[in-house]
Parts: sequence; structure tokens; C-alpha cells
Amino acid sequence: MTMANADTKVALVTGGAQRIGARLCQALHEAGYDIALHYRSSGVAAEALAAQLSVLRPRSVTCFQAALGDRSAGEELAAGVIDHLGRVDLLVNNASTFYPTPIGSVGEEDWETIIGSNLKGPFFLCQALADSLKQSRGNIINMIDIHGERPLADHSLYSTAKAGLAMLTRSLARELAPDVRVNGISPGVILWPKSDDPEDGERRERQLKRVPLGSEGDPQDIAEAVLFLAERAPYVTGQIIAVDGGRSLT
Repeated sequence: MTMANADTKVALVTGGAQRIGARLCQALHEAGYDIALHYRSSGVAAEALAAQLSVLRPRSVTCFQAALGDRSAGEELAAGVIDHLGRVDLLVNNASTFYPTPIGSVGEEDWETIIGSNLKGPFFLCQALADSLKQSRGNIINMIDIHGERPLADHSLYSTAKAGLAMLTRSLARELAPDVRVNGISPGVILWPKSDDPEDGERRERQLKRVPLGSEGDPQDIAEAVLFLAERAPYVTGQIIAVDGGRSLT
């Protein structure tokens, strides 16, 4: 058991091993948090990141594996974090599954996978950690998406799940107040997904042309928004910040 120092805040970041999630773990660690680093299948990357951060501050990162698609998985993850670290001050629901689901091709497995990781999993994890977050007067930050408001073609399940997560953010902000603040971040073009599709580059360029600031964002942009909501916004709850270069305006 690796209990956090009584004065050290603990952040649970789901999907924290790679991409934006990894940068969030790094930024929160730099801000003094101990990290509960959740991953589903990226165990090697998770352990490598934990080792890197632990050099800077020993025993400050603990990895937890879980497939967050149902109630029991969320409850087991929450219990594991509390058992090992003793508290949770910040929950960042970052884990997500994203792939096309054109109408006519969608099966129940697709529904369970995409709705499970983007909405069902976050809901039950929030529920499982609600008491701990109340005790610490903590925060929940949900990673949403501009496509939760503006649907993406051939991604109806993903867009629907993110729209649900946006409403969950607002609903929990009311239900858990005044003890827990709940907010969301809606990234735009931050890290373009890797693809072998030769047309993918053209799609990326078309997207960037619709971004008023004219460029792709950086994971640090998301990290700065997380740090703002977690540490510098005590009177902000129920809000969703678009970090998208203005893309949601076009």
C-alpha cells in the first residue's frame, strides 16, 4: 500500500498513459499532485510514465488497470485508488474510445464500447468516488468534445456519448454542490489520430481551415485548462470550456 502524504492531493486520470492523458498526468504531477494513473491496455506506456515521474518524486505515481465500461469496473477502480492512496481530490475522466459508426453498420458491441467508455464509465466512476470527493471538497473534470455539440459525420455514437457527458457534467455540478465542483473541457484539433489512410492528411487540412486560429492545438493547452479549473477557479462549476482555437464558432 502506498498512502499519499496527508497534505498531498491525489488526482485520478483515466486514460492517462498516452497522448493528452499523459500530458495531464505530467502537468498535475508538476503541480504537486500524486497521480493515480489509469490505463486499459497501455500498460507498458503507463509504467514508463510512472517511472519517469517517480524519479522526480518517489512513490508519487500508482498505476491502475481497468476497462471502464460498467458499474463494477468503476467501483473496483475507485476502491483500489482509495485503498492505496487514501483519498481522491481530482477526477479527470479522460479515457475515451473513438471510431466511425455509420448508420447501418452499428452493432450492440459498438454501442457498449463507445457509450461505455465515454459516458457509462465516467458516470459510475463519478458515483463511486462522490463520497471521497465530498470529503476532500474536490473536483471532477470531464473531457468532452466539440462534437458533443456539433455532430461528426459517421460518428453518431461518439457524438451522442459526448453530448451525454456534457449533460452529466452539468447535472452533477448541481447534485454534488457545494462540496464538489464539476466542469468539462471540450478539445478541438489537439492531437490528430494516427492513421494509415492516405486521405487522412487532407481531412486534417480541411479541419484546420475551419479553425479561426489556424493551427492545431497542443496537449499543454488542455493541461493549462485542467490546472485552471482544478486550482484557480473556486467559483466555477457546471461549465464546459472549449479549447479549440475557435472551431466551435464556425
